[in-house]
Amino acid sequence: MKLLIKLLNRKKIKISVAESCTGGLLASAITSISGASKIFNLGLITYSNQAKIKILKVNKKIIKKYGAVSHECCYAMVNNLSKISKANINVSITGIAGPKGGTKNKPVGLVYIGVKKGAKIQINKFLFKSKKRSTIQKATVKKALNLLLRAAK
Repeated sequence: MKLLIKLLNRKKIKISVAESCTGGLLASAITSISGASKIFNLGLITYSNQAKIKILKVNKKIIKKYGAVSHECCYAMVNNLSKISKANINVSITGIAGPKGGTKNKPVGLVYIGVKKGAKIQINKFLFKSKKRSTIQKATVKKALNLLLRAAK
């Protein structure tokens, strides 16, 4: 983690995050490190569909058609976050942390992490096997940090 902060600082990269199922854990993990104030720009917890629509300007039709936990919603979250934040790298997270709320098509542990650097957007889909909420959230943050590190290099 300190390596990430140092790397971002050295490259003068600012980051912003929009989280749903992790509820601020990614922002907390980053800002718990000394020096984060130089690289961390903005953290939004858009937990409800309403917050995704009102704050991140995710089109209602996307949520209605694909759901909040979808490639499409994650894409809209990270793309719109970049317009608000003006950060170099933006990250969005949406998923089902459980233990309830999963379906056959969207089981507990399904998470999308979006990363936007410049004009390039990458949406990553993960299916964590654990049914434990905190385990899924921690695993999601770990994956997001790895994706951030890769994007920063």
